[in-house]
Amino acid sequence: MAKFCTNCGAKLESGKRKCVSCGKEITTVINEAGKDDTNFKSDTTPMYRNNKSKIAAGLLGVFLGVFGVHNFYLGYTSKATTQLILGTAGALLCGIGPVISSIWGFVEGILILTGSINKDAEGNDLTD
Repeated sequence: MAKFCTNCGAKLESGKRKCVSCGKEITTVINEAGKDDTNFKSDTTPMYRNNKSKIAAGLLGVFLGVFGVHNFYLGYTSKATTQLILGTAGALLCGIGPVISSIWGFVEGILILTGSINKDAEGNDLTD
């Protein structure tokens, strides 16, 4: 039965204690049915990470940052909700809310594209 690395999901070679794909020492293996094949687990890294695109997040920030779309995409829901409220309800209240939210989103979009912001809310690296 094939077994897979819990770090990168690559198929493991039998008898190996390190993944040939990512080099991580194997303490836990996942079989084809998605079940843990070992009696212990020392690493809680998920088998497949849901990596987000740096370019997509950056462009969402630049073009739709007023609504916090890039933060929703990256999983920062509290910050995104604040931007959304500031960008929409702020327009009704005093008119300056969307300006502030637009600048905020634009700056974050540029920071994402330049690599200054390089992780999502779960701590996963953004992919290029």
